[in-house]
Amino acid sequence: MKGFVILGLCAGPLYFAQSMPKDTAKIQEIQSVTFTKRLPVAREIVNVAKDLDHKNLGQDLPVLLKNQTSVVATSDAGNGIGYTGFRIRGVGGSGINVMMNGVPYNDSESQGTFFVNVPDLTSSASQIIIQRGVGTSSNGVSAFGATVNVISKDPAEEFYVRSDNSYGSFNTYKYSAEVGSGKFWNNRLSLMGRYTGIHSDGYIDRASADLQSYNLSALFEEGNTSVRFLAFGGREKTYQAWNGIDRETWLTAPRSNFSGAIYDSDWENIIGFYDNETDNYRQNHYQLLWNQRISPQWKLETTLHYTKGKGFYENYKQGAAYSKYNLSDQVAGAYSDFIRKKWLDNDFYGGVSTLYGKFDNLDLNFGLVANHYFGKHFGQVSDVYVPAISSHEYYRNNGVKDELAGFAKAIYRLNKFEIFGDLQLRNISYNTSVIMEGDDEGMNLSKEWLFFNPKFGLNYLIDSGKIFLSYAHAQREPNRDDLFANTETQPEKLHDFEAGMEKTLGNVMLTANLYFMNYRNQLVLNGKINDIGEFIRENSGESYRTGIELGAAAKLSENWNVSGNLNISRNRNRNFIIEDASGIQDLGDTPISFSPGLIGNLMVNYTPLKNFSLGLQNQYVGRQFLDNTNTAELQLEDYLLTDFNARYILNLKKTDLDFKLLVNNILDRKYVNNGYVDDASPYYFSQAGINFMFGISVLLKK
Repeated sequence: MKGFVILGLCAGPLYFAQSMPKDTAKIQEIQSVTFTKRLPVAREIVNVAKDLDHKNLGQDLPVLLKNQTSVVATSDAGNGIGYTGFRIRGVGGSGINVMMNGVPYNDSESQGTFFVNVPDLTSSASQIIIQRGVGTSSNGVSAFGATVNVISKDPAEEFYVRSDNSYGSFNTYKYSAEVGSGKFWNNRLSLMGRYTGIHSDGYIDRASADLQSYNLSALFEEGNTSVRFLAFGGREKTYQAWNGIDRETWLTAPRSNFSGAIYDSDWENIIGFYDNETDNYRQNHYQLLWNQRISPQWKLETTLHYTKGKGFYENYKQGAAYSKYNLSDQVAGAYSDFIRKKWLDNDFYGGVSTLYGKFDNLDLNFGLVANHYFGKHFGQVSDVYVPAISSHEYYRNNGVKDELAGFAKAIYRLNKFEIFGDLQLRNISYNTSVIMEGDDEGMNLSKEWLFFNPKFGLNYLIDSGKIFLSYAHAQREPNRDDLFANTETQPEKLHDFEAGMEKTLGNVMLTANLYFMNYRNQLVLNGKINDIGEFIRENSGESYRTGIELGAAAKLSENWNVSGNLNISRNRNRNFIIEDASGIQDLGDTPISFSPGLIGNLMVNYTPLKNFSLGLQNQYVGRQFLDNTNTAELQLEDYLLTDFNARYILNLKKTDLDFKLLVNNILDRKYVNNGYVDDASPYYFSQAGINFMFGISVLLKK
């Protein structure tokens, strides 16, 4: 059953590694990954080459992972390129702890995950480890829905050159070049580099994306020492599509986009659109990973990291008062049109060091984490009609966040039992200060939290599988926007109970997992968004998520593979209270927003020839509410999507040609997977009907 990933929930072609140069598809078994595989938690380990490469034609990572258990992916532009995100068990991106090689990727202040800043990340990854629930992450913010750790691939042992190129609907195209040096310097050093460019006009009007990314890696190995250096990042320019549309517009003109609209003098008719209503950001990551075998029993892993981000989003602000931007009126009571830029310039750096001990029946894991973030927020405006007013700075504030944490983990084997314990102590301080007041931006604020997060679990080993139980307590600090909306926002607390089973029966792998996640002060999405499309959260008091997750994968014959997963859940706020014009109302138990009660995936793969495969991926997502008031009109309808893929690899003497076809939504369903509430009415983010991508990869081998 080596062809299946843990939980076996993807149906990608299983022959791909045969078409790669030696060790190009090799998975680096770092100690943290090996340790994770033994934990009593619900998890999936996605092998990128086998499970995602057949559909990796330019779409972002959240969309490529949409068929994993309990995952719902979203896309502002409607076709999976640009601003995308995912929810796992109904928990949004700010509640998912995303890491890259164990380094936190969530933005320190917003806790959001912006994959648009690292385009084509999948092409640089070997594995993606998804732990649902609290999991056992040791770095970054606590996981309140899942932990996703993206593990970079190592350079190959032999020289190769590869180019990936694709084209598809909405003028979407991707081009990339990758080269690996192979091992040299007495087989101690290997290098790899990749550059990718991606463009899409987007399904939504003007929702274009121009993305660039790079990845450089070096691996040094000698004796008991391994050192990896990674430099990766990207640059993005995306036309804004985060405003959504009302239901009537969705029914009649679903591709409409009102971002950048310019109105006539009576504010009744749109006379044009500003052509640079865009988000612009550059992000660079640097990581140094040192693995040292100290003795047969002890190994040390130390990672140092630095991330630099800088960029702005730009808006056309029509008919704004000079005073709004700290400008003196040019004429008494005058208004004008402005080009506004809101900037973020931040630095994030730190380190994590983990000591692993391995004895006959005992595995130990001790670690220390220290991270520092410094973010500068400032705004600039230019008067459209007065050239003398250009790049005028009208506000500035800073945010500083520090984290210091320590953890200890152990797995002890006693006959057929494995006993697991995990203790984490985490201290966070967050301070913001206003340097220049303006536009209601920033706040003078100082907060500090100390969290103790224990986790315990038990595995019972059975033939070709295991049964497990686990409990985890997690606490999580509010983000910047939470605190600015209400300085009394409380940290979230979660008691997570999980029970599961993994079992292999011949060519069939089965999994089942029961979970009960009991929250206090869960920060749920209240259905509203701010002026840049970010969802607003609020404490909901007592709430819970409970459900069952089922998975199966079967190799029916040499030609047929079938896999699937199912999440059946109940997600409720207890005694949910709102305050409106009529006063305070207790709505009782209400569904938690954006938490469908049913998510299912069924994948079928047919391989008539060794190097030729056909696949179908089906996803059903049940109804979900846009807010927490249990209002029938504020729901997203359920939907069923079917995607088709085909792949053929032509193996020549020193060249492989890889042809891929991906057709999304082949039944042309009209559906929405994301939205919000404004003035008690639903607003939607339209998604594309049937669309395709076709790609050709060329691999030159030594």
